[in-house]
Amino acid sequence: MSNINEQEETGQVHNEVLEKIRPEMPPEETLYDLAEFYKVFGDSTRIRILYALLESELCVGDMAALLGLSQTACSHQLRVLKNSKLVRFRREGKVVYYSLSDDHVAKIIELGMEHVLE
Repeated sequence: MSNINEQEETGQVHNEVLEKIRPEMPPEETLYDLAEFYKVFGDSTRIRILYALLESELCVGDMAALLGLSQTACSHQLRVLKNSKLVRFRREGKVVYYSLSDDHVAKIIELGMEHVLE
């Protein structure tokens, strides 16, 4: 820790390190989009929905019953997840079924859970 504090106090900069890292940094707009993406995971209701969808495709009624939510609350959170491209839907008559958009979403949830359980 003292090296960091000493570096902050002296204003020392390691240009060779910065020159190596700088080309690898994504544009600011991309990093902003990534931060917005992760904000969606900051709501426990949305996480519960995503976790349920790991197991099976579900309609709003089933999801609301499973999670103890009103259908309105569930639909609102699904809209956020859909707008973030984390879930997709298909219509069968009047019933809309939701599922995870792709394997990337499942991996994010699974890796997060693995990290939390360590």
